[in-house]
Amino acid sequence: MISKKGQVAVYVIIAIVIVAGILVFYAFREQIFAKQIPAELQPVFDYYASCIEDEAAAAISLAGSQGGHVDPGVYIPGSDYAPFSSQLNFLGFPVPYWFYISGNGLVKESIPTKSEMANEISTYIEQRLNAECNLDEFYDRGFLVNLSAPSVKTTIQDASVAVDVSYNFVVSKGDSSARKTSESVEVASNFGKMYNTAISIYNKEKGDAFLENYSVDVLRTYAPVDGVEISCSGKIWKTREVVDELKSGLEANVAAIKFSGDYYTPQSTEDSYFIVDLPVDEQIGLIYSRSWPTKIEIVGADNELMIAQPVGTQRGMGVMGFCYAPYHFVYDVSYPVMVQIFDGVEIFQFPVVVVIDNNLPRQGIYSEIPIEDTTSNVCNYRTQDLEVNVYDNTLNKVDANLSYTCFDQKCDLGSTIEGTFRGLAPACGNGYLIANADGYSESRQLLSTNEESFADVILDRTYDVSVDLNVGGKPLDGTAIVSFAGTETATIALPDSEKITLSEGFYNVTVFVYGNTSLTIPASTKVQCMEVTKTGIAGLFGATEEKCFDIALPETKIDSALIGGGKGEMYILPSDLEGGKITLDVDSLPLPKSLDDLAANYDLFDTLGVNLEI
Repeated sequence: MISKKGQVAVYVIIAIVIVAGILVFYAFREQIFAKQIPAELQPVFDYYASCIEDEAAAAISLAGSQGGHVDPGVYIPGSDYAPFSSQLNFLGFPVPYWFYISGNGLVKESIPTKSEMANEISTYIEQRLNAECNLDEFYDRGFLVNLSAPSVKTTIQDASVAVDVSYNFVVSKGDSSARKTSESVEVASNFGKMYNTAISIYNKEKGDAFLENYSVDVLRTYAPVDGVEISCSGKIWKTREVVDELKSGLEANVAAIKFSGDYYTPQSTEDSYFIVDLPVDEQIGLIYSRSWPTKIEIVGADNELMIAQPVGTQRGMGVMGFCYAPYHFVYDVSYPVMVQIFDGVEIFQFPVVVVIDNNLPRQGIYSEIPIEDTTSNVCNYRTQDLEVNVYDNTLNKVDANLSYTCFDQKCDLGSTIEGTFRGLAPACGNGYLIANADGYSESRQLLSTNEESFADVILDRTYDVSVDLNVGGKPLDGTAIVSFAGTETATIALPDSEKITLSEGFYNVTVFVYGNTSLTIPASTKVQCMEVTKTGIAGLFGATEEKCFDIALPETKIDSALIGGGKGEMYILPSDLEGGKITLDVDSLPLPKSLDDLAANYDLFDTLGVNLEI
């Protein structure tokens, strides 16, 4: 006899089978009852299916070249503070950054998810199908086609992308007709797998800052950061050459970075330095170009020269027995790197911005400002009417680019038209109105936009001039550093540099003239004594004793020494600059034959002046 529990179990199984059958029926009812599409109508449906596949492949390729985005979104420009827009222009493709510093200094991350990428691919296919899948050929051959707007769903897998299209597609010709309501296409593609690799590389960079660490090594290899030169005339670097050399170093070294995996095996210990410990199956390429937006700021340098001033030349310091020129320059460097992932056929690429702050790799910058706080961005709130007129020294109107700084934020206002700007500015007290124009020096003018709505700005024209230097009544025979310190500081090294840019204004002018010398300071040993804590019990109670050490000083040859110069104040007029050349006169000093002579020259230097020939 069957128990009641057994009867219930049988009924449950029967119910499950019935429900499953109903679901299968409704899922495949069209296939079950579908009529065979007539052979003469099949080409229309085949053409449309191939068109779906073509548009899907195009969308996948576009997304791979644009950091996973089919639609790169709204372009947001950069600024002087951070020259990076929201997109990197790479061979004409706008590739959205996955990480960058916005124009107002905020940290931005824009990493698409798989669902977001799938939705963008679906939207692209929907928009392109009716526009690009031209059925005119079939109309001309007598086919009647009724096609509704398609609805597309995309699924991204590791080795393929599935595209399901829903529509109402009716084709007829003569007595034959057929109807389809869906089409499924699967495109063979490693798009999903390469995206997963991209995420792993990004997370590696986000956590370890490996690009920043390599960049700091490049900085210290290709540019002067800190150190000491044994010299009595200092050390000079040309700022532009340092910047160019640093960019060249970044280009070469970023491209040399590889990832552990199937595509690369280090051949030597030197090669191993460039290997990032992240196993990948694809080939990875990293690119930086000097033509891309790059920020390199050097504290301790001006636009022309980086100078290490000598120590040990002052009177009373001769006991040192040598001169040295210490230097310490602080760099803020930001630049984009494009990460490219290849599988032999396809590519997936995304850019990030690498940040070096005060000679150090960024630390935790991703979490310092996790969410953009728009309320702190004063540039978003331009509520004050402002009129600005820009003139040159003769009161002719000048077209200039205007910006306004409030606290630590710099807002781009726009450009003047025929010398006049009318627009809106953020409300701010004691901000600065900044005007820049080609051929003129920058103007910074205190302006409280919460109280003032009008400003006149006068720009001083700049002139590229050469500098002739007479030392003791004779043309310069040696090298010299000439510095003009005014509203801005300009420095020129003679005779290497050809031109310097100056404008009308008051300057403190300093000239150092160096000449060749055969001065040699012999090797010596000096005794250095100091108080140290005694050993044993006495030391516990603060007892000290004097201990002396021998310090060996090597032989030092001084190739260049101060032999002239001076410093003074002068007002330079436009008439002094219009000829393209200015001439300075300074006094000469005796060639030093000892370190004491050199110290005496530096003492005398403070009494010497500078004259401008008119």
